[in-house]
Amino acid sequence: MVIFTRTERERRIPLPNHGLPVRDPPAAETRFEELKRYVAFAAEDAALLRSFRDVAAPHFARIAQEFYDRIRQHDEAHAVFTGEAQIARLQRSLVLWMERLFGGRYDEAYFEDTAQIGRVHVKVGLPQRYMFTAMALIRSSLLRIAEAAGPSGLAVMDAISRLLDLELAIMLESYRDNFVARIQQVERLERQALGASLARTEHRYVNAVELAHVIIVGLDAQGSILLFNQEAERTTGFARDEVIGRSLLDCLAIDEIGEGAALRQILRGFASAQGAASEREVVSRAIETAVSTRAGQRRSVLWQLTHAPSSGDDVCVFAIGRDTTDEKALLARTKQQEKLAAIGTLAAGLAHEIRNPLNGAQLHVTYLDRSLKKSGAHPELIETVGVVADEIKRLGSLVTEFLAFARPKPLLVKRVSVQTLLDRVAQMVAAQAHPHGVEVALDVPPQPIEIEADGAKLEQVLLNLTQNAIEAVAGEAGAGRVVLRARRQPQTVSFEIEDNGPGIPADAPIFDAFFSTKPQGTGLGLSISYRIVTDHGGTLDVDSKRGCTIFRIVLPLDGPPDSANRSRVEAT
Repeated sequence: MVIFTRTERERRIPLPNHGLPVRDPPAAETRFEELKRYVAFAAEDAALLRSFRDVAAPHFARIAQEFYDRIRQHDEAHAVFTGEAQIARLQRSLVLWMERLFGGRYDEAYFEDTAQIGRVHVKVGLPQRYMFTAMALIRSSLLRIAEAAGPSGLAVMDAISRLLDLELAIMLESYRDNFVARIQQVERLERQALGASLARTEHRYVNAVELAHVIIVGLDAQGSILLFNQEAERTTGFARDEVIGRSLLDCLAIDEIGEGAALRQILRGFASAQGAASEREVVSRAIETAVSTRAGQRRSVLWQLTHAPSSGDDVCVFAIGRDTTDEKALLARTKQQEKLAAIGTLAAGLAHEIRNPLNGAQLHVTYLDRSLKKSGAHPELIETVGVVADEIKRLGSLVTEFLAFARPKPLLVKRVSVQTLLDRVAQMVAAQAHPHGVEVALDVPPQPIEIEADGAKLEQVLLNLTQNAIEAVAGEAGAGRVVLRARRQPQTVSFEIEDNGPGIPADAPIFDAFFSTKPQGTGLGLSISYRIVTDHGGTLDVDSKRGCTIFRIVLPLDGPPDSANRSRVEAT
């Protein structure tokens, strides 16, 4: 038996066919066709899925909601998202994906759409293991719908399983392609490096770089990354092989204005020093910049840039960074709490000194009012006394607020339903909102959310913020709208009060005591709210621009820290 190569077969003389018909060679089978043949996905399956679409479609929105609510409970899966707006877009995309599943058209265009979905999952950094678990959640929901259809649903269940197996196989190909590309990139880098240089690099990583609890980045003269330690990976979310060879400023999205421009100027100065007579001298510069993580979060990093060129090594700049984001936030909260404590002490003293004279003045004004009315005094005189009485009452209310601010009561912690709490607040402000044509809307997940908190104090905070929002939009032209929103994260719950009012000036110290933008405001409402939230171990901040102001409260699911001034109340 003689075996020919392709070239030899093409060159050899064709044999006579003795009059037999000549058949064209079979067309090459695509990868998608081979996968469909492997799982026995046939035209009958496509027809079943297409006919079942009207039955399954009403459930798609619910399945998408349940799917992302499950993701919120897992730190690593939730970490790939940039915020609630992205999750809302992805929920809509998941509904469209399920509609495509039952579209009945499973050709090469369908294959490419599925492959693109897999590439997006790789791009956002979703761990591969969540592909299997996510598909299992969707598969379970769809199979239950098909099972409920009766005997005819059995064939549909088989078709759904085969199609989801195809989807999973195609998406996992994207992960394989990504892994291959990353390995090839590493191989290219290794081929470019000399053996001695590689040994020195490994020595640096093992003995110093990888063991340091600071960000260490090595740069060449052009500002491209050559070293990237484990702390840099942890802080930024980028893997080492994803950033090697890329510009530090571009990779971490450091702005080209302000600190970013100053950083670029420093790197240019270091680059120009290459080859100078003083290049052996070590030069260091410190600068703080904001960097962007892979998930799109902004972190503040304090850099120490050191120019220390040496012969035989391309790394001429070491950027040693320390993530100061949490430290700065803690310092700001500590300063705010110290300021509130100092003002609280002053407020307590003032309230004590003012209350007794106010009580005496109230008694005498009441006596004077009765006497004038009995004696038939002029109405204007009686009205003047009434104004004095009202002002004394207002001062009394202010003193009461002083005491509430200066001497907060211990937290009475128990299980609190988030949905019930927001619904109660919405009902309480309805009478205030309707006369001004302000719409108050609720945006809460259907699944129950409960937290450990002082329900009464938390209601006080939400009511204060909602009333402020209604007052902000009441005087604006157009339809006023206030939204009360709640979202579950893996370890926390966030509340948002959003309005479409005029916004708050960026430099307004709104959380400082006695600062108010209202003509009759005491300036204590937000200060008291801030203290209540921090007593719960949470945070209160605001994002504001004209047309959109959002007050955001983030509280831990398991309640205030044990060191907080709290008492546990068992649910009855």
